[in-house]
Amino acid sequence: MQDEAFEQIVSMFNWLVSWVAAGAMMFGGVVPYIPQYWDIRRTQNAEGFSTYVCMVLLVANILRILFRFGRYFETLLLWQSIIMIATMLAMLKLCTNVRVNAELNTKRRSFLDFDWKYFWSWSRFLDYVQCVVAFTLTAAYVTYVLLDSAVFVETLGFLAVFSEAMLGTPQLYCNYQNKSTEGMSVKMVLMWTSGDTFKTGYFLLTQAPVQFWTCGMLQVLVDFAILFQVYYYSFYPKKPAPHAASHNTSAKAL
Repeated sequence: MQDEAFEQIVSMFNWLVSWVAAGAMMFGGVVPYIPQYWDIRRTQNAEGFSTYVCMVLLVANILRILFRFGRYFETLLLWQSIIMIATMLAMLKLCTNVRVNAELNTKRRSFLDFDWKYFWSWSRFLDYVQCVVAFTLTAAYVTYVLLDSAVFVETLGFLAVFSEAMLGTPQLYCNYQNKSTEGMSVKMVLMWTSGDTFKTGYFLLTQAPVQFWTCGMLQVLVDFAILFQVYYYSFYPKKPAPHAASHNTSAKAL
């Protein structure tokens, strides 16, 4: 009886852990953007957040979903991509509305103008949706045509996770240029590091495709490099030149 009760407790514990891990995988990636969303909504100021982060994450997760047609991975990771896409669209909608309200006298720009000078700087949320739909349909068609090519499928998966893994590099380079991490949220970097470490370990334990865990490791290395910059520049501070452009807050951090 005691052995059966112990086995039931262990089974329930394993079930609970698996559900917590699943929830962390699905929603953990969007958590850093929740406070940023409410901050923008409260202040009606989106200057500190780069919408290019939304673009990169939209592209990465759309490609990841398409990759699943050629190389199966678990449904949990599929839902993770869907939730991230929905989150980035919500961020885009808010940022676009705030920016347009602040630029009342600015000429309206549209996706259908096909002006590369204003690419991803349009005046309506609908323009971003049109661009995302156009990209998705084009990528889906190419994937359908080349789905039998193992090289294409593996390359598609690599591009999906590699683009997401590189999100921290603009901040890394910006810190290097400024020789400072002032204005960057260290708490956010710690959240990325813990989340990316957990995610990479999950990929290894669940035997996800090699693209997932290799790029996950790369993402963790970038996070640790930024944390090292925090440590290094705190001991060797150097203010940026007065004429240098100041943009210390990472797109990913926000």
